[in-house]
Amino acid sequence: MKPLGLIAGEGVFPILVARGARATGRKVICVGLHGSCWPELKAETDHFQEVGLLRIGKWIRVLKAQGCEEAIMVGLVRKSLMYDRWRYFRYIPDWRTARMWFGRLRHDKRPRAVLDAVADELASAGITLVDSTQYCKDQVCTPGVLTKRQPTAAQWQDIHYGWEKCRLISRMDIGQTIAVLDHDVIAVEALEGTNVMIERAGQLCKTGGWTLIKVANGPEDARMDVPAIGTTTLEKLWKAGAACLVLEAGKTIILERTKTIELADRYKMAIVGYDPTHPDMAGAPESAEGAGGKI
Repeated sequence: MKPLGLIAGEGVFPILVARGARATGRKVICVGLHGSCWPELKAETDHFQEVGLLRIGKWIRVLKAQGCEEAIMVGLVRKSLMYDRWRYFRYIPDWRTARMWFGRLRHDKRPRAVLDAVADELASAGITLVDSTQYCKDQVCTPGVLTKRQPTAAQWQDIHYGWEKCRLISRMDIGQTIAVLDHDVIAVEALEGTNVMIERAGQLCKTGGWTLIKVANGPEDARMDVPAIGTTTLEKLWKAGAACLVLEAGKTIILERTKTIELADRYKMAIVGYDPTHPDMAGAPESAEGAGGKI
């Protein structure tokens, strides 16, 4: 197999991809995005080079020099960085990125449009973005209640109430996550990202007991922008008083899945892999008598 390119942002997701790919015998060539990727990632790859966020031409040169024809792009890049007051000095684009930004993306800079443009730019140089979950399929969220704790009847009602609302803001490119309690949307994720939104929800809802719902962003495309949660998210949810976490089954990654679910059990928090078409979801309780009874 030819080497796999890895374009890596922040978090443990790139590390899991690198480990999974190397476990199959495939070399991993990593372009670590400056200011985002974790330093621990270097030890998990066969070749590592840190490159600027807006240097797509350099990404391509690094990957092509190592023989890559396929790449995976994962990891968090904080959108708020692009609104830093010194952004024009810290994030100077190379020619390839500038041409894309002021050409194709001149009138549409929504996240999905940007990701599609990046994928096409890589493809034009002979590098194909592939399914970002293929080397960590065991981390994908499955349908059903994944924890010992079952959602209460009230939480099931909030799940049913909030699901389509969360899907709607995702389709509108606003965010992927909302916080709900008693049929009331407490907070909506936007530019700040999930972790900051969780902190804000905790500040707004001092009583706790609320539910976080997270969906995949827009059309299904496992090549990019696959939502992921892990132990860091669980810690923040617990500190903010959340009691239930709902993830879109089959389209969300639970990083270090076993460890994350064990942590949720310790905090007595429910995790639900939600799929509206799944029998367990269709029959999810709307009253206290059908709540599963085990809390």
